[in-house]
Amino acid sequence: MPIYYPDILQQRAGARTFTYGDKDVMLYALGIGLGADPLDEKELPFVYERRLKVVPTAATVLASAGGGGRASRPAPDMPAGYRPSQINYLMVVHGEQKVELHTPLPATGTFTAEGRTTGAWDKGKDKGAVILNETVWTDEAGEKIATLTGSTFARGDGGFGGPSEGQPEPHQTPSRAPDLSVDIATRPDQALLYRLNGDRNPLHSDPESARRSGFPRPILHGLCTYGITCRAVLAAICDYDSDRIFSHQARFSAPVFPGDVITVDLWKDAREVSFEARVKARGATVIRNGLTMLRD
Repeated sequence: MPIYYPDILQQRAGARTFTYGDKDVMLYALGIGLGADPLDEKELPFVYERRLKVVPTAATVLASAGGGGRASRPAPDMPAGYRPSQINYLMVVHGEQKVELHTPLPATGTFTAEGRTTGAWDKGKDKGAVILNETVWTDEAGEKIATLTGSTFARGDGGFGGPSEGQPEPHQTPSRAPDLSVDIATRPDQALLYRLNGDRNPLHSDPESARRSGFPRPILHGLCTYGITCRAVLAAICDYDSDRIFSHQARFSAPVFPGDVITVDLWKDAREVSFEARVKARGATVIRNGLTMLRD
């Protein structure tokens, strides 16, 4: 079933209520490598329930914690004449991710998530399409807690007749040399641990599946690399005060293999922290156009 435009802009995900707990928060932190040194007193609060802190980018996985995220009520009715759009998921890659926290995340909580498609751009019949989706979390009082925005590059779905221009422009990192750089080593088993947060795509665990997808071995989840860049900002800019981060966004540009050392380059300008990430050993830039906004 092809993409129908502008019908796709009417797509809504049914409201779903989910609950996460301290185990889910700690598993995410371990999945992005925090706590590797159990005596590091700055990282321990992210992986130990006493005075537990939440990594802001954990919002990308907590809605599926412990089997949560199941629909609590049916999806709303679509307008008369609506035609559902369907993309070819075999040809899909994650393009960009942004997390905005309207209030810092608690160590445990119950929230409702509602998603919608907010944009679709046609890059051409042989060039694919970009689909933008938004998910909003609200608490039990109806207050907005988080907004998650993600783009999908659908390589097999171009030529649907939608707009080719108007896609949000990515953040531009400064042209000067980075103000500082942070090296973060990943473990050979990093993807096997991170997948327990909910993404069990065999591309990240099964060597045969990875080879069929064109990779010599399983690759690290893009959202794990994304979380590692947030970890770099926490360590180098925020002195591990997670409440200082309002938003974190980035564009995925190349895969990371478990065991790679990721170098995160950082530029600080008042409340803006720009960043890019690269694997020096392979000459690959794996994250581009990164931006963290700090709270006042």
